[in-house]
Amino acid sequence: MNHAIDRENQNNDVEEMDTQEAEAMDTPNDGGGGNVVLDNRTVNGEVQEQPYPQDAEMAEAEDEARSEATFRYTVKNFSKLKDSQLSPPCYVRNLPWKIMVMPRTAQPQDRSAASKSLGFFLQCNGESESSTWSCFANAELKILAQKEGCENFSRKIQHLFYYKENDWGFSHFMTWSEVMDPDKGYIEDDAITLEVHVNADAPHGVCWDSKKHTGYVGLKNQGATCYMNSLLQTLYFTNQLRKAVYKMPTESDDSSKSVALALQRVFHELQFSDKPVGTKKLTKSFGWETLDSFMQHDVQEFLRVLLDKLESKMKGTCVEGTVPKLFEGKMVSFIECKNIDYKSTRVETFYDIQLNIKGKKNITESFGDYIKAEVLDGDNKYDAGEHGLQDAEKGVIFSRFPPVLHLHLMRFQYDPITDCSVKFNDRFEFDEKVCLNPYLQKPEETSADYTLHAVLVHSGDNHGGHYVVFINPKGDGRWCKFDDDVVSRCTREEAIDHNFGGHDEDLNMTVRHCTNAYMLVYIRDSELKNILQVVTEEDIPHELSERLQEEKRLEGIRRKERNEAHLYMTINVILEDSFVGHQGNDLYDPEKVSCRVFKVKKTMTGQDLLKLLSETLKYPIYQMRPWPISNRSNQTFRPTVLDYDNDLHKTVSDISESQSVWNMFVETIQPDSEMTQLSAFDKETDVLLFFKCYDPKAKRIYYCGHQYVPVSTKVQELCHILNERAGYPPDTELALYEEIRPNQVERIERFNEPLEKVLFHFQVLEELMDGDIIVFQKDESEDIYELPTCKDYFK
Repeated sequence: MNHAIDRENQNNDVEEMDTQEAEAMDTPNDGGGGNVVLDNRTVNGEVQEQPYPQDAEMAEAEDEARSEATFRYTVKNFSKLKDSQLSPPCYVRNLPWKIMVMPRTAQPQDRSAASKSLGFFLQCNGESESSTWSCFANAELKILAQKEGCENFSRKIQHLFYYKENDWGFSHFMTWSEVMDPDKGYIEDDAITLEVHVNADAPHGVCWDSKKHTGYVGLKNQGATCYMNSLLQTLYFTNQLRKAVYKMPTESDDSSKSVALALQRVFHELQFSDKPVGTKKLTKSFGWETLDSFMQHDVQEFLRVLLDKLESKMKGTCVEGTVPKLFEGKMVSFIECKNIDYKSTRVETFYDIQLNIKGKKNITESFGDYIKAEVLDGDNKYDAGEHGLQDAEKGVIFSRFPPVLHLHLMRFQYDPITDCSVKFNDRFEFDEKVCLNPYLQKPEETSADYTLHAVLVHSGDNHGGHYVVFINPKGDGRWCKFDDDVVSRCTREEAIDHNFGGHDEDLNMTVRHCTNAYMLVYIRDSELKNILQVVTEEDIPHELSERLQEEKRLEGIRRKERNEAHLYMTINVILEDSFVGHQGNDLYDPEKVSCRVFKVKKTMTGQDLLKLLSETLKYPIYQMRPWPISNRSNQTFRPTVLDYDNDLHKTVSDISESQSVWNMFVETIQPDSEMTQLSAFDKETDVLLFFKCYDPKAKRIYYCGHQYVPVSTKVQELCHILNERAGYPPDTELALYEEIRPNQVERIERFNEPLEKVLFHFQVLEELMDGDIIVFQKDESEDIYELPTCKDYFK
């Protein structure tokens, strides 16, 4: 990869990066050092790692899975630097990050003398050969002043690092002359020190063990589910709800249609799985399997439908009332006349609150706006019945807040001008702790103090984007970021401050303007311990655990079968009794035929297949003979000979010509036969024929078995065999027909000639073929019956 060069004019104006405001700095660009390796010059450098200040409980200075770190690299003999150098790695999010430094030269547009600059880049995972990984990060690149009274110089970047762009920074971080200027204080003893502070999201496409790093697992991104994964994680960590969900009676539920059982399954896997959990069964049970389903309903509607289903399922059980107990609040709608003593009130319940954010600075202002009374006067006076039209105030006041408070921030609203939904990215602040006492009609028994439990975040516009959720699982300030299948620890600032939205000069390098919270979950402090109490295996009914574990076991077997399907083939074995009663063309109906199904490895030999068939069908090998069924070019399917001399040593895949499903007629000795083994079959001189008898009176076909016949046999010689099979007198005159193709049979006229000259002259292929079918009937007057001949019957 070649290093990118700054624009030819070499000015300090920057191009606006597509996710941030322009700053007075060079355009950060791809440094292209993916193929650069640490050479001998690097040993002259030093790496100093400094933990980024965090809350004591969140300190991860020595943890390679940490989200951020600060590290330094000292370049010695700087004036002699000619090639690129890489620092030793500093691990963040389990990926190696390195400082890359190099001299750069650029030719100005005015063709004046070329200028030399310091190239300064941050490299991520540079030596990886994988092409699937990616990691979004923001960083501050800094050259440190080593002289008292001088200031450091820094520039910021943000970038999605991946295998094609694994380094990012500035080709012209600072002019060479500035670095070398002793008055600037950057160089001392011909050495400079570079520092990087990097803050990275958990990577995708690499071996990131969410369970190991956080204790939790994510949900697979299975497409078209928008906000669902974020909401499911939020409900899962509402532990008291999770306990109740486990106790719902679902033992008689249809596994494919029950929302309750599907949610139990998701919660159980989130609790006990080590890998990301799938949600397809849940969306299928919900009936929302397409993107349109989720786009047509917002998160508030989805949540209400889901909670309604759970509440209904819990009725009449030991957990009845759990949903309203956790989520239901009450408010009083009122209209109060100003000039007379008249007031109308109505108590309403709510499971969530929609807060208007447009023009509001924070939650306090939004709640104030929510309960602000509307004045009814002038042309809009209130009709007070017998009191007539009166000046009045109309509004709502809360009488009780629920233990778990869902706040929907109205980021998405209908715009009548554009006739579509638009997203408001305005800055809206919310706190980790809130007190809602001022919005109550009268004080409750316990103060309405709440702790922030979850922040649901959307990045993008109203047409789409990405959804994540930040959750404070134990209510102790230790936050985690749930980004579909990837879960990672994060700081309070990342969870809260970075999701206010709007523009912030201090944050615009780390937060995208279109990234902001759209839903908040608060838990009442007085109920915090009870709602977030640990969920143990004892809280899960034994029958449910057994059912889900058995499902998992069977699913594992099916997955193994799917993964190994290419190694196996299916052999459908059809016995002769399946031909009896068939009334159509050929010997059986492939849609209705009863067969024995064998799943065998494609590498199995023909000889081993014979042994398997012998063991399963309970016939010695010499009392059975397999006849593979071939699809002919004339749209028929007939048994064909197996070459015992050559085929038994081949694999079944080779014998079947790599068919994934191989149909086979297995001939066996008849139970009432006096023979001890099947007759010999000479594939050079014999042909296998099948016989059917047509009864025009009954308009039915009767199967009359099969026979090995020398190809030199005259047609007339078959008649005594056929009369015997049909139970006719030996001298009965017969009419013989050959089945040619579906719905076509042709009469055989030349009885005194051998089969090889007569029987196959109708065939498309000019050769004798095993499996041909002769249909015979009494040669009688054709005027007696509705379908006098089998030719009429098959039409």
